Amino acid sequence: MFSKRIFEIDFTTALNEELERRNMSVRELAEQTGIPVSTLYKVTLGERDPRLSTVKKIVSVIEPERHRFIAVIAAKFLLDAVETREVESAGQKFAIQGYSAHSLDECIVAAARAEKDGASGIICAPILASIVEKIVDVPVGMLRPELSCVDEAIGAVLKKIG
Repeated sequence: MFSKRIFEIDFTTALNEELERRNMSVRELAEQTGIPVSTLYKVTLGERDPRLSTVKKIVSVIEPERHRFIAVIAAKFLLDAVETREVESAGQKFAIQGYSAHSLDECIVAAARAEKDGASGIICAPILASIVEKIVDVPVGMLRPELSCVDEAIGAVLKKIG
């Protein structure tokens, strides 16, 4: 994916590789982005570092279908019960993508993987949220159990007690 590759190697190399892979000329990219051809030539030759606005325009053309999603980290049984698969906010649609985890270690790995996969935000249990916030650069939200769930769990434990 081009947007990830630009952070692995320098932008100029990543852009030139992507243009070659797509068999796209600098002129074609200029037409699609609205960036002057001369500016793009300087960027592709490494004579000029692109502005952030230039990078955004290039990425939006090369990856127009960029999948936006919110990651939910939880036990598999909870993820299976989640009915909402897409939400909308401020005119943007976000898919809901589950990351199954059953231990603290798995939750941390899932959070790192979700961010690497391009998650726009992450939702996890309250006890994990403060840890996850320290390791990712996307917004983190907390799953808060309903009181009826807590009451049900208390009842289940009381039955086991005796």
